[in-house]
Amino acid sequence: MILVLDIGTSVLKGALFEMDGTPLEVGQRALSLSSSRTNPLYHETDALEWVRGIRELCAQFELSSEKKPEAIVVSGNGPTLVPVGSDDRPLHSAILWMDRRCVEESATISEISGFYVDPTFYLPKALWFYRHKPEIYGKTKYFFSCSEYVNYLLTGNASTVLPMEKLRSYIWTEELVSRLGMDWSKFPGFVRPGDAIGQTTDAAQDLLGIPRGVSVFAGGPDFIVAIIGTATVAPGRVCDRAGTSEGINLCTDQTVSDSRLLCMDHVIEGYNSVSGIVSTSGKALQWFKEITGQRETSFEHLIRDIETIPAGADRLLFLPYLAGERAPIWDPNARGAFIGLTMNHGRREMTRAVVESVGFAIRDIIEVMEENSLTVDDVRITGGQARSAQWVQIKADMTGKRFLLPVMKDAELTGDLSIARFGLKHYQTLAEAAEASVQIERTFEPNRENKRVYDDLFEVYRESYVGLKEVFRKISEMPQGGYS
Repeated sequence: MILVLDIGTSVLKGALFEMDGTPLEVGQRALSLSSSRTNPLYHETDALEWVRGIRELCAQFELSSEKKPEAIVVSGNGPTLVPVGSDDRPLHSAILWMDRRCVEESATISEISGFYVDPTFYLPKALWFYRHKPEIYGKTKYFFSCSEYVNYLLTGNASTVLPMEKLRSYIWTEELVSRLGMDWSKFPGFVRPGDAIGQTTDAAQDLLGIPRGVSVFAGGPDFIVAIIGTATVAPGRVCDRAGTSEGINLCTDQTVSDSRLLCMDHVIEGYNSVSGIVSTSGKALQWFKEITGQRETSFEHLIRDIETIPAGADRLLFLPYLAGERAPIWDPNARGAFIGLTMNHGRREMTRAVVESVGFAIRDIIEVMEENSLTVDDVRITGGQARSAQWVQIKADMTGKRFLLPVMKDAELTGDLSIARFGLKHYQTLAEAAEASVQIERTFEPNRENKRVYDDLFEVYRESYVGLKEVFRKISEMPQGGYS
């Protein structure tokens, strides 16, 4: 058996697979998110919730010395960072990937490194602790992302997963850390997906309920694992990781130099991964649910409720920049906004506009890719939005691309399975393991009539941000709480 775990922003997922990839058990646990009301840039979570959730899942799976996995792979959201003390406990809440407090730290690192390092990345967060929480920084034994922290608790071995070489500078290097005045010993060394980290210890059995002596293989950031878990391992394939945020990753044999996109080596050697990230996609709909008194309403009901609203939401647009935005605008000051509201619009039109905004954000990234002469053949979707056929169809209509729906909707679990099968040497390459593990359930072809509606609105969507960019900056620079 193979145990896989994925630490999301709001949900911890796990599965137990047979060696041939047949799922035996699947489960999940909710995780809380703490966002500051006084500072919208702050987003944190309690890292001990990861521990409690894993312990509960392992109890659900009834793991024991008789029911013992042969391998474990853990993946997780990133770039999330938590400082851990000498007692192996967190010293502070984990600063989540969507947190944008580190603007000044980002500027410092970008100036020193000579390339742009976004405020959400790992090293700016570590520098923030160094500058603003010196007492915590001083007590920190290691800085970990979420999956690396769990790997450490499982094995006692500290490591940082490096999916591909070009990511090294975006995570941390000894030269950068030293030039910033920090202690390199606090930053664990790198391993690659599929590398053996160690075996589970007695402490792991006591803390997490996982039997002693299970081999632990390096997983990695969830976006990398989702790429593997959708078999986005050949040129022209795109992975749409559709959850709280949205990661759009294209596998290509070409290189791109465009500041609006991230271009790095693909986890599959010989290819490149060109990507863009939407900061709040599913989170935008969750936000809208809550502010309209629909907290207990399921996403499925919300989507069904807008089925009769025509494409375009009666010429209503929404900008989903509720936590700034990453690709392709890379603007921490960007804000959310409804564009075109009239007295004829109601809750259902607004709901549809929020849902469609995710498609516009994805199309924005794909069009930048195609402006760089990159080929996009199909999009493989995973995550919560993959469970809504209508939402997937809207995305196909908006982008004009064919969307493929895998049987396993949580590609991180399939990706972790593929990594474990590769680590156990069942396959010679990760690509072979991915192709063997991923099965496609359904294909969504774009509706050309709806696409024509979206073509006209998309240009307005882009122009809306350009027209409001300076307004967003001014609002962001106003004092918190108003003027005194």
